[in-house]
Parts: sequence; C-alpha cells; structure tokens
Amino acid sequence: MRAVVQRVASASVSVNGRVAAAIDRGFLVLLGVRQDDGAEDAQYIATKIAGLRVFEDEGGKMNLALGEVGGAVLLVSQFTLYGDARKGRRPSFDKAARPAEGEALYSHVASLLEQGGLPVARGVFGALMQVALVNDGPVTILLDSGRAF
Repeated sequence: MRAVVQRVASASVSVNGRVAAAIDRGFLVLLGVRQDDGAEDAQYIATKIAGLRVFEDEGGKMNLALGEVGGAVLLVSQFTLYGDARKGRRPSFDKAARPAEGEALYSHVASLLEQGGLPVARGVFGALMQVALVNDGPVTILLDSGRAF
C-alpha cells in the first residue's frame, strides 16, 4: 500500500462539478492499494498517517501529529500510484488491486483513522475526481507498507 501525504491548509474533492468532500487544516492523502495488500498494510499506513509529526510546535519545529493540531484527513483513492512506466510510455497498472479489493482496503484505512479519533472526509472511490488543495509548507511524505515495487 502506498500513500502520498500532503500537509494542507485546505483540500477538496469534486465530482461532476460538485464538492464531494472537503477539509481545512490537515492531510490530503492519496492512497494506492496493491493486489496483495491486506489488513496489516492498512494498519501500517493508518498508524503512520496518524503519527506523522509534521506540524510545527510553539518553537517552530515539526513535532506535532495531526490529532494534536485538530486536523482532518481527506482520503482519496488513487490506483495510479502503482503505475509502472519503466517500459514504454504507457504505464501498466497490473500491480494495482482490483476495484472491489481496493475499495475494501481504502475503506478499512478510513475506518482505522476514524477509530483513532481523526475526522476523515472521503473522495468518491472509482470516480473521476478533481482534487484541489492549498499546500502548507509544502510538506509531502511518501509512505509505503514495505512491499517490493
């Protein structure tokens, strides 16, 4: 499982011209699910997202986690994080999970974050989405549950 975590001042997802989800301060998380990912990968990613200390404390040091600053998560599915463009010019998505498996694990990550006390807004799984964000920093962290590319 892969996640691109961006610290944002605000972020939103629109589908067909309508805002489907939005947050203020927090993380925009683009989440990709691999074919052989499971519950342990979801737990790893959710724990890492919740624990990332990338918000400034009173001394200006990145030392605070999302929950400590009252932030939220906007979780957006993105199978293209498993695009392999090493051969040719058209990426292969063979390693990405099939839609049913991907959606189940995407929802599991959202539930784990919510169980940890974080507000979670969700993109629309499988939809063509327009994602808007105001990067804060910018701060962007790449997470991977450890499987080989």
